[in-house]
Amino acid sequence: MRNIKLTIEYDGKDFDGWQKQPNKLNIQGEIERAIKEITGEEINLIASGRTDAGVHALGQIANFKTESNLPIEKIPIALNSKLKKSIRVIEAEEVEERFHSRYTCKRKTYRYIINNSPNGTAIYRNLEYHFPIVLNAEKMNEAIKYFIGEHDFKGFKSSGTSSKSSVRTIYDAIVYKENNRIIIELTGNGFLYNMVRIIAGTLIEVGLGKIKPEEIPEIIRSKDRTKAGKTLPPNGLYLVKVEYN
Repeated sequence: MRNIKLTIEYDGKDFDGWQKQPNKLNIQGEIERAIKEITGEEINLIASGRTDAGVHALGQIANFKTESNLPIEKIPIALNSKLKKSIRVIEAEEVEERFHSRYTCKRKTYRYIINNSPNGTAIYRNLEYHFPIVLNAEKMNEAIKYFIGEHDFKGFKSSGTSSKSSVRTIYDAIVYKENNRIIIELTGNGFLYNMVRIIAGTLIEVGLGKIKPEEIPEIIRSKDRTKAGKTLPPNGLYLVKVEYN
């Protein structure tokens, strides 16, 4: 039995998220279908974590067990020939039997992209969030540093999360500008349901001057969802990479 690790890129616009659901278009189900077509096997594809409807990935990681002898270098080519163009298997790697995409994950990096131009964009409208009011990116970058470290992020999650604990560790966090776009990046050992989108919404309040950067620690300590910003739409969010070492 081989254990195959996949690195996957996808445009989440047309999907109801990663997780397999009956009568809904999902990424897990599409890849499992493609694997069955090339191997003849019913497999269970395990991801590093679920992404919500409309969320994108540049480096989602998933693994599956197979009896197939298909050469590892041909697996991405074979799968991509069966998949929608909005899902691409970037790389396949044979890994040790105990590798598990979710349970052995050490760090994840998420990115949120805000188009801060007056009129937005026609071409990239499904790949970023348009916010036309000018934001202070320097203040936002000052504020995001307060999220670094181990905190209870109860005030930065949406209801419906299955996680028993809301304590997470953020290793790195930055806000920077690229022309009219503001990029928010967070690297941590895990993220709660909608946590990145709520942090991004809170940083918009900072960028507008409604919240001061130095008020962030108290908002975190309060564990009060109503004190944080709104949950931004999914189209600006990307799972950038997943690390295992």
